Amino acid sequence: MTESTTDRRKRLAGLSDDIASADSKNDLIDAIDSALGVSAPVGDPATLETLGKRYRGHADDALGVSERVDKVARKGLPEVWVGDTSVLASDAVSAASRSAVQMSEALRGGGNALLNLADWLKVAQKDDGDGRAKLREARGMLGGKDGFFDDWYEDDDEESARLKARSVASSGIQLLHQAAVTADDAARHAARDLNKWAAEARAGKLNTDELSAVDRLMLADTSNAGGDPELNEILTANDLERSGRAMEKLSPADRSRMELLLADAKTPQEKAYLMKALAAGNSVDEVDTFAKKIHGKDPVWLQQHLAPVTTGYEPSNKDQERQAFKGKLWDQDGETCVPSSTVTARAIVDPVYALELTGGPDGTDDDPDHFRERLTDEQLRLHEEGDGDNSGWWWDEHPSGMDKDGQVEISNKELSPHTGDHYEAQNMGGEDDRRNVLPDIEKSVAEGKPVPINIERYDENNDRHGHSMMIIGQEGDKLQIYNPWGVTTWVSEDDFIKGDLSAAADDRYSPAHKGNVDTVYIQQG
Repeated sequence: MTESTTDRRKRLAGLSDDIASADSKNDLIDAIDSALGVSAPVGDPATLETLGKRYRGHADDALGVSERVDKVARKGLPEVWVGDTSVLASDAVSAASRSAVQMSEALRGGGNALLNLADWLKVAQKDDGDGRAKLREARGMLGGKDGFFDDWYEDDDEESARLKARSVASSGIQLLHQAAVTADDAARHAARDLNKWAAEARAGKLNTDELSAVDRLMLADTSNAGGDPELNEILTANDLERSGRAMEKLSPADRSRMELLLADAKTPQEKAYLMKALAAGNSVDEVDTFAKKIHGKDPVWLQQHLAPVTTGYEPSNKDQERQAFKGKLWDQDGETCVPSSTVTARAIVDPVYALELTGGPDGTDDDPDHFRERLTDEQLRLHEEGDGDNSGWWWDEHPSGMDKDGQVEISNKELSPHTGDHYEAQNMGGEDDRRNVLPDIEKSVAEGKPVPINIERYDENNDRHGHSMMIIGQEGDKLQIYNPWGVTTWVSEDDFIKGDLSAAADDRYSPAHKGNVDTVYIQQG
């Protein structure tokens, strides 16, 4: 079985230490043989280059389509409605233009990712080849292994020969390790970018014949009010796929009801939230009830009540961004970071649930104090659901944390039905573990599936303290993290790999306090 790029990187780092410390001929021979047995970076740069150039060519074609569609839009269109759900023609043309631009960007981005991978793979394969040549040279200098008694004693000439061979082998293993690092980083970056661009190619993900192409286009194009539209799209890639599958499975009667609800919606945002509610696993009866609560509400109201997180900060901004409903933060009550982050994550993926928190049972009670009470009640409900720990006297007990089993349980009960995946805990033993899991995290959040994560720190008494957060977004080499203190932050991949998420929390979780990423809860399909 071919080793993963991360496993190869890790194994060669250990063999580099073995070669540098080998104090006998036989130990050095064993280390060199083991290094030569590690697989070389695989892949065909020429094929990757061909694919990358082909994608970039298609990107130019898509951009040409966008320019032609823009010409139509500039000529002016009559006030006519198209599609099964009554989409204004001018809006549809504008959406078509933006979709073509997105397609062009996705194809160009995917092409660039493949070309970059090809370039770095060439470098890695050359370094690997050069390193293997040096290792073989060192191996030839050593000859056969010493016998049992010969290995006990080494004269000056034998020692000189061993040290010379070890020097050559050390140079070789360093090249092999550098090649493995290059290949691993290049593969991970390519996977990140390709997953992201695949998620950005949105219009085709709503795969159902029950809606017209115009309807599908508009739903994929719709964003919340406030912030960059591309960072605040209402329907994630996962929502689009799940809602399309849900439409296909509806009975003819329910399908007709759903189409009528969409047709009666007053804004594109209202339509998108109805589809998001369906994607979250709600029945048509539940969507119908939800539709009556949000009918006719303007886009700002919908954003305030149905989107716990609005992204106003660009990924380059390292500051923490407050997430609040009418001044009350989406934050935790006491020591309830696990259930609190889970409540907010569920509200992100299920607008019906979000409205129950912000608007109460009938959707009209948007008093911020009442919102805070409902939010706290849900956090405490999940704390009990996950069998969380409590401290204090029986008449004054309060939550004091939750173990990993409880966290997996509430993630699977509260999030899985609305995302379609289930969660498993993955402990992080070091940088290699975090580096290895990063592509899975980025794929999940690019599709719109939150990923729970735990961090830890140690106080002045060397007592451990843990905290739970959610990774909810990804752009380039940045991850967006929701902290149940009521804030979101963009952090770099490098900081995640190092285990330093203090920017998303505070300085107590910095390396100075042994801050570290402790656990990631990966979704399994």
